[in-house]
Amino acid sequence: MNKKVELLAPAGSLEKLKWAILYGADAVYIGGTNYSLRANAKNFNIEEINEAVLFAHKHNAKVYVAVNIVFHNEDVKGLEEYLVTLEKVGVDAIILSDPLVIDCAKKCTKKLELHLSTQASVLNKDACLYFKKQGISRVVLARECSKEDILDIINSVDIEIECFIHGAMCTNLSGRCVLSNYFTNRDANRGGCCQVCRFNFDLYDSSKVKLSNEPNFSMAPKDLSLVNYIKEMIDLGISSFKLEGRMRSVYYIATLVSVYRKLIDMYCNNSYDEAYIKKATKILYRCANRDVAPQFFNKFPGEKEQYYSGRQEDSNQDFLGIIIGYDEANKKAIIEQRNFFKPGDKVTIFGPGIEDYSFVVESIIDEEGNNLDAARHPREIIKISCDQKVPINSILRVNFLD
Repeated sequence: MNKKVELLAPAGSLEKLKWAILYGADAVYIGGTNYSLRANAKNFNIEEINEAVLFAHKHNAKVYVAVNIVFHNEDVKGLEEYLVTLEKVGVDAIILSDPLVIDCAKKCTKKLELHLSTQASVLNKDACLYFKKQGISRVVLARECSKEDILDIINSVDIEIECFIHGAMCTNLSGRCVLSNYFTNRDANRGGCCQVCRFNFDLYDSSKVKLSNEPNFSMAPKDLSLVNYIKEMIDLGISSFKLEGRMRSVYYIATLVSVYRKLIDMYCNNSYDEAYIKKATKILYRCANRDVAPQFFNKFPGEKEQYYSGRQEDSNQDFLGIIIGYDEANKKAIIEQRNFFKPGDKVTIFGPGIEDYSFVVESIIDEEGNNLDAARHPREIIKISCDQKVPINSILRVNFLD
């Protein structure tokens, strides 16, 4: 087997970056306040990027910064200074799509690795070879690559290959959608996508007669999940597994990273467990609110991999709280609460370096020592009985596996 595959996690803020690394990410990708395709994320100023790099490197993780917008003339000013600053604070690589950034980085930096964004829509070995000659060290393949495409590229070009394994899909070919521009004047390829593909539309026939009184048509693909193909993807020789979701919550990031970390480690330790994959599939499904599919990996997607009508995206309140301490004398976990729960509920604590621990809540006590009939107030500090010592930054969730 080749060197251990990298697990690459999204981080839309400094807080999320720290959670991703604590839960097992080998690297994180972030956006600066400029040049990034997630304009609505909190994103990072230079001081925060510096802090992110220091934290990541302390934990033997890497930081990649997205500089992957499609550049207009007015965007070029200040780019060289920005790249020099990223190199100075110790960023490990930049993720780019515009050839301008390749030339600029080669001109003004010496250590920054250059990763080609999925925005470049690379689907073949010749494109990979071309970008390698331009100085690219890693190609993030388009989400539309099949297993055969990936294998052909890896066998033909000596370059690192990164593939998405979980997250949202684009209705059009990755990096080529202009629906958002057309309908809302928000540029999808410059960070402003309004996700028109997830809108509900009225249906009309060729005579412009409305076919339904319900706005029940959409064109959105289901989310990508390759949880059932991790073993196969490692065997292909992929260098990095990428998770999508810079706009997602701390709970989402921690859940995804912990599940895929365990799957990768199980394979590398020759303890791959098909039974755990079934659990992992349920865990991943519960932490989001959209259906998932392998999409292009094992076959060309059809109607079952697509939302057309009757779509239901229900949120849940599985995320109950964050462990902020443990009272060993009284065997109680100290929790910053997030969602409602009460004595008698079945819960699970999961976190980095521990096996999932499930139990029934016997009692809930507030900071003044009062017994509560329920935890009702988000971010309230409470204590619950917990026989097993659990580490800080573990997460309390609903037990939905038993």
